[in-house]
Amino acid sequence: MSSEKEFTPRQRPMRRGPMGPHGMGAGEKAKDFKGTIKKLLAYIGQYKFAVIVVLLFAVGSTVFNIIGPRTMGNATTELANGLMAKISGTGGIDFDAIAQILLLVLVMYGISAFFNFVQGYIMTGITQKICYRMRKDISEKINRMPMKYFETRTYGEVLSRITNDVDTLGMGLNQSVTQLITSIATLIGVVVMMLSISPLMTLITVVILPVSLGFISVVVKKSQRYFRTQQEYLGHINGQVEEVYSGHNIVKVFNQEESVKEEFHKTNQVLYQSAWKSQFLSGMMQPIMVFVSNLGYVAVAISGAFLAINGTITIGDIQAFIQYVRNFTNPIQQIAQVSNMLQSMAAAAERVFEFMEEEEEVQLIENPVHLEHIEGNVEFSHVHFGYREDQIIISDFNAYVHAGQKIAIVGPTGAGKTTMVKLLMRFYDVNSGSITLDGHDIRSFNRRELRSAFGMVLQDTWLFKGTIMENIRYGRLDATDEEVIAAAKAAHVHHFIQTLPGGYSMELNEEASNVSQGQKQLLTIARAILADNPVLILDEATSSVDTRTEVQIQKAMDNLVAGRTSFIIAHRLSTIRDADLILCMDGGDIVEQGTHEELMAKNGFYANLYNSQFEKVS
Repeated sequence: MSSEKEFTPRQRPMRRGPMGPHGMGAGEKAKDFKGTIKKLLAYIGQYKFAVIVVLLFAVGSTVFNIIGPRTMGNATTELANGLMAKISGTGGIDFDAIAQILLLVLVMYGISAFFNFVQGYIMTGITQKICYRMRKDISEKINRMPMKYFETRTYGEVLSRITNDVDTLGMGLNQSVTQLITSIATLIGVVVMMLSISPLMTLITVVILPVSLGFISVVVKKSQRYFRTQQEYLGHINGQVEEVYSGHNIVKVFNQEESVKEEFHKTNQVLYQSAWKSQFLSGMMQPIMVFVSNLGYVAVAISGAFLAINGTITIGDIQAFIQYVRNFTNPIQQIAQVSNMLQSMAAAAERVFEFMEEEEEVQLIENPVHLEHIEGNVEFSHVHFGYREDQIIISDFNAYVHAGQKIAIVGPTGAGKTTMVKLLMRFYDVNSGSITLDGHDIRSFNRRELRSAFGMVLQDTWLFKGTIMENIRYGRLDATDEEVIAAAKAAHVHHFIQTLPGGYSMELNEEASNVSQGQKQLLTIARAILADNPVLILDEATSSVDTRTEVQIQKAMDNLVAGRTSFIIAHRLSTIRDADLILCMDGGDIVEQGTHEELMAKNGFYANLYNSQFEKVS
């Protein structure tokens, strides 16, 4: 018997918690930072004029903010000179001059605030437009992606592109771009203003900076390994919580509560140790910087006092310089923070652009086939297929299906039954050979037109948040209420719906957990009946219903498949005894085909499979 793994592109990895391998963890870096930034700049190229305006306003806001302390220092100098003159009896304080200076300072800070508001307003608008456009592009891209992409990745990985990554990108653009420009402009402007006041005091300030950075680098080096451990075990603990709570019934059934608690305790202990150490060490950085900065203030104050005594600078200059010293370290810290944010932003953008550059399905072809009426004749001719070219799993598959026939596909798990359906729907294309619909190769149809000929009911039900009426109408959006109700009656689900509060207007929740699994299946069958497609595919459609409901559904299915070509994948062989043709698959090939009676008479593969389901335990 074949393994199921042979016929699936890749085994799905275990789901992880929110800090799993595809989340935007702290410190994540882009593989190609420069290349990603170039792509991002090209992507936002249509907003370049607005970005230039933002940059100009950001620089303007910074310039007026930097000039403020120097101007304020003039007021302090005027006040000090007035006091000295009053003490010596040669004059007094010129309050009018001080008022004019303060008014000028107020105007400059007002202009700075206005420029900052304008650039923030414009940049927020740009960011949201970019995020909107990016989400739209990703959503449209998803519809053009081949099925193999989604079958080789977890849902969380795809979902993170349109949620985590775009959000991270938006936050990075909104905060980091203007912050980087402002910080650089502030740093340059502060240094220029400090040099204009006193090169000596500027030298003292600059010398203090490496001392501060030296202390911080030691702390960062020690704390970094604890942060990595904290991040790793935060992912572990989230994964454990998600797994345990999603499978809580299994934990209780096998009495594994104590082992789960013990495992959680061990992980939690490591997280606790790494978290408090990392937080403690990172918390030391601010006190260290404050201590070193205070040393710098003392040095500046002492040197400034000597220079003021010598008449080199004024008291107002000392006050302004001290304010500039405060402003000198802030942009350096901000640049460091922004660099980390830019790295995360680039990593997020890189993942988005990787997704946008993924290979797409060809949606439209030249000179496609258009059929006004599809009869449903299907032929598989020498079909060879493998999810990987070097591993062919279906070899030389041949079958002809007449319009209106009921075809059952049976076989052990991993035989290739569902793979044949995926090929028929063109979720994948054959490696060689052909599949035709009414004499035309399915590759000569546009994909949307081809798939509109097929209706599907899968083993895994899918219902969305909305009313029952809306969920059934999803099969044909222009259907009237009467047609929806008729489809529900044909699926033997009308009576059940009437017993619900609100009937057809009852709202299903996000997981549709307010109806049973069997009832979900009935609703999806009603949806397929309403769609009224010429070719029907039923993949274990009755697997989730009880025996009584199964009998009702079989009657509904007889009405549904009448006059239509239908492919029924079944494990319960009792449900397909009346099929016009039964294809027995094993190892990717048809090993037997015929009606139920013909195959039972052969006493071969099908007969053994059928009898094994009805053997009585002696």
